[in-house]
Amino acid sequence: MSISQQAAGSVSVGMVLFPDLTQLDLTGPYEVFARTPGTEVHLLASSTDPVRAEGGLAIVPDATFADAPHLDVLFVPGGAGVLAAMEDEEILGFLAEREPEARYVTSVCTGSLILGAAGLLRDYRATTHWLSMDLLGMLGAEPTRERVVKDRNRITGGGITAGIDFGLVMVMEIAGEDAAKEIQLMMEYAPDPPFGSGSPKSADHALVESVRAKRGAVQKRRAEAAERARVRLGL
Repeated sequence: MSISQQAAGSVSVGMVLFPDLTQLDLTGPYEVFARTPGTEVHLLASSTDPVRAEGGLAIVPDATFADAPHLDVLFVPGGAGVLAAMEDEEILGFLAEREPEARYVTSVCTGSLILGAAGLLRDYRATTHWLSMDLLGMLGAEPTRERVVKDRNRITGGGITAGIDFGLVMVMEIAGEDAAKEIQLMMEYAPDPPFGSGSPKSADHALVESVRAKRGAVQKRRAEAAERARVRLGL
């Protein structure tokens, strides 16, 4: 039974928090989920102390991982803190424990690397931020360069701003297409950026390579973490 077939008011969404997450990975989908009929959104972390995003914004959890209610949707954002989260036994254990009860296991941006490190993307198509696309294969996933990827009950969004697109796809699953269209209209979500540099497909090649070089050290550390996860998972 899909979520859209459930009775209104029965969908529980759990959004995982960790230090140095990218707040828009979280708050874009949160804004959409919070407007969706029949949903309850829970912000979850290791404690109920405020969690600081990588830009400094403090986000207050609703519950701890230990106290989280039944969850129909598991959601993981990405960000600078992904490197530590990929090896955080509490986060990985929570995701692995709750995956069997979840109707959807989801992420935005490099949150998919955390899902992969928890062993939850093996043999699933998935997407992530363009800089980390090659790491998904190390974690057993099939890297897919699309804005939002749905493979059975795994739904993953691309880099950062794709979180709103991801959220609208989830609304279609939870409450139907009409509800998703209404939320999109109320949010006036009609992207019209001033530049065409929002994707490596459209950005100038020199700019893409410059960004890649600046992030080289970070990506190297993430690749090392992905390799350790690959070995641990026996992939």
